[in-house]
Amino acid sequence: AAVELPEGLVPFTGMQRAVSNNMVATMDCPVFRASREIEMDAFNALYRSVKPKGVTVSALLAKAVAKAIEKHPIVNSSFRPEGTFFNKDINIAMAVAIDGGLITPVLKYANERDVMEIGENWKELVGKAKAGTLSPDEYNSGTFTISNMGMFGVSQFDAILPAGSGGILAVAGTQEHIVPCNQAVLGMKKISKMTVTLTCDHRQIYGADAALFLKTLNDVMMNPGQLM
Repeated sequence: AAVELPEGLVPFTGMQRAVSNNMVATMDCPVFRASREIEMDAFNALYRSVKPKGVTVSALLAKAVAKAIEKHPIVNSSFRPEGTFFNKDINIAMAVAIDGGLITPVLKYANERDVMEIGENWKELVGKAKAGTLSPDEYNSGTFTISNMGMFGVSQFDAILPAGSGGILAVAGTQEHIVPCNQAVLGMKKISKMTVTLTCDHRQIYGADAALFLKTLNDVMMNPGQLM
């Protein structure tokens, strides 16, 4: 049977119009991107151990990124005509797809709070996002953004930098790789990796800043005990 496809103009909703305007507002910002593979075996093991307590991947990711930002606060900064504005708080905005649009609920002070508390907060924020009851402060106060499409099987992507912020991290799916290992019987072992891509405002953040941040993030993800 023939599939009936949409036809003609469908007007934007208020949210879709806002998203469209925000995307256009980013076009004046000179950006660059840096990607890195992150080893995930230790992080995945930690997640399996805390999942029964209700902790989500999103909560662990937010905490890991926030801990890396502590050592590289430049990626948490924003551009001002007079110079670099350093945000004293690390507020992680995380993109969420909802009916009719996209919104970024914010996990405030993500570096200072324990991961259980972050997990509870995230559940609350997602519920509000889907119900359309987020307050402006709950989606406008982010200082750094994460866009995670790993659950959709995406192997790599980069994200558009939100206007007014310095960095956004695109998180792709975990994939298995075979690598050399002297301790393995056949000289090879299987590990899990995911590719992350950092998009930065190049007016105040430079390539070395991005590379060092991604190196620290990899170190955190490979030694995730510090997240608990």
